Amino acid sequence: MGFLSPWFLAALAAVGLPVWLHLLRRHRSTPLPFSSLMFFERRIQSSVKHRRLRYLLLFALRTALVALLALAFARPFRETASAGAGGAKLVLLALDESFSMRQGDRMARARGAALDTLSRLGAGDRVQVVAFASGVRMLTQPTQDRAEPRAAIQSIEPTDSRSSYGELVRAARAVAESSRLPVEIHLFSDLQKSSLPPAFADLRLPDGARLMPHSVAASAPANWAVENAQAPGRLYDPKKARVQATVASFGAALTHKRVSLVLNGRLAESKEIEVPAGGRASVEFAGFETRHGPNRGEVRIEPADAFPEDDRRFVAMDRDDPRPVLFVHEARERRALLYFRTALEASANGFRLASATVEQATGMAPSSYAFVVLSDVGSLAGNFAAALHKYAEEGGAVWIALGPATAARQRVPLLGASIQQERANGFQTVSHVDVGHPSLRGAGQWEAVKFYQTLRVDPSDARVVARLADQTPLLMEKQLGRGRVLLFASTFDNISNDLPLRAAFVPFIEQTAAYLAGQAQSFQSLAVDSHLPLRAAGERGTAVEVIDPRGRRALSLDQAATAETVAVTQAGFYELRRGSGRHETVAVNADPRESDLELIPGETLALWQKTGQGGGGTSGAAGSERRRQDLGWYALLVVLALVVAESWIGNRHLDVEREAG
Repeated sequence: MGFLSPWFLAALAAVGLPVWLHLLRRHRSTPLPFSSLMFFERRIQSSVKHRRLRYLLLFALRTALVALLALAFARPFRETASAGAGGAKLVLLALDESFSMRQGDRMARARGAALDTLSRLGAGDRVQVVAFASGVRMLTQPTQDRAEPRAAIQSIEPTDSRSSYGELVRAARAVAESSRLPVEIHLFSDLQKSSLPPAFADLRLPDGARLMPHSVAASAPANWAVENAQAPGRLYDPKKARVQATVASFGAALTHKRVSLVLNGRLAESKEIEVPAGGRASVEFAGFETRHGPNRGEVRIEPADAFPEDDRRFVAMDRDDPRPVLFVHEARERRALLYFRTALEASANGFRLASATVEQATGMAPSSYAFVVLSDVGSLAGNFAAALHKYAEEGGAVWIALGPATAARQRVPLLGASIQQERANGFQTVSHVDVGHPSLRGAGQWEAVKFYQTLRVDPSDARVVARLADQTPLLMEKQLGRGRVLLFASTFDNISNDLPLRAAFVPFIEQTAAYLAGQAQSFQSLAVDSHLPLRAAGERGTAVEVIDPRGRRALSLDQAATAETVAVTQAGFYELRRGSGRHETVAVNADPRESDLELIPGETLALWQKTGQGGGGTSGAAGSERRRQDLGWYALLVVLALVVAESWIGNRHLDVEREAG
């Protein structure tokens, strides 16, 4: 027997309180008035009357009450022997199905060891089979049947996911809480060190649980892997096609490797590199040919090693033609066009700028362009204004910049909003920037930009994205039908402001152009188990069909129309088919940490086994184990009974004293 909180035993000193009440406190009699005491004989009063049985019983109850209360808070417990090999228990058979289990025959060995363990369990044991990698899959419920667990074990195959022992322990805690039996966890894994969680506390086993590791890897073989490969996700200029890769060495000596780029099933280029022992080497491929549309490639290392599954890495490049953008301006003003064109061509978003004066734009169709820019335009011809309004209402995007020509008309083109005033005294700086807006996401150095001339427009129901120090709205976005209009209260030249001369100008033009054109962020490569965003701004409600590497649909029809993201669970190429007709290809690769096959150190594994306080044997048979039984609740129940008894006896004592008085 022991105590979980022995420091509460110091409260036993309070036992002296009932001793003081019953034995040390003097008996006091109530004085009565009397005429004279001279006729009374002096005698010593006997104290036997004050030591009758009922007082001693009350004293005993109070003393026991204080002592048991202290013992209850000290939480006494006793250890009892629970059944091990001979008694019923819940056996959790956990098989690692992560990417590293593809190495050699590890998965086959794990299944064989699990089946052997299953055959040696007691008849009364309940069994539950789980498979784990980045998450945990419960393949069976706890059962005494052996056929179902056997079939579940035989069905497990390695995946492309990264393993996590932290997730396994979290699931084991949930199983232990719902079970009233002792839990025994049999772990069938390669015991990869990189699968440990950052905090050792995340490995704490359920109380009383036993961990029985079954390693399927006797040692960590030397391994080389393509750790990383980068390529432009969307390619507009074939001259900029470039692939950079990193080859890593894990527990291997210095060696030479041949690295090859295979594009669309054909060898594009090969290079010889030297990979240092336990280090990394980089290689770059450039000048290769790409075709229009999706280009699927692999970076491979040769010769193959003991783990060929990570000797390649996928890359994807979608080659497309630049999209046209219409820039409408007044005939006498070409400075803004020069700055805007230079910034747009410097971006990697693939736009081709077409410029037109107000007169030339009369017969143009706005629907032929990704978006339309109105740069300090005073007025528009009737037919072009109507076509532009229809274009915006049907989902198009228009960017309006305000300047002197707009101020002369006192009306914002397309929107018809009135200009309240022109501010041209000194200069103003930006005081507020909504960095959550796609145009200004990650915006920097805007506070140093000087605005000499701006037009104040009532924002009404528009979203204000940026404000000047005098609270003049600088950048606003307004919904027009299904489309959007972005209003910039200044110009794109260096006369009304010095923004074109600042570092923030090119990112501002680049990000806003991508936003207005509805370009989704290009994902050149993702890791397995990450989430791929499906929709760019303005594409809500548009179906996005996702085809996985096996050629199957990853989403149902309802999910294709509503899902915001999709989880990528396999290595290979995912194809996104959008309702607009655009197709995208995304390369998905296994987590490179799975290529590090170093094993968990023995001392770490021993500490992990001890966290469940159930011993640390690694054999398949479990012996008897000690379990703690908390007695504190029983002590509290006795305390409650003593309180009732003490109150009843104390009340009788008071009644007797009142009758005697």
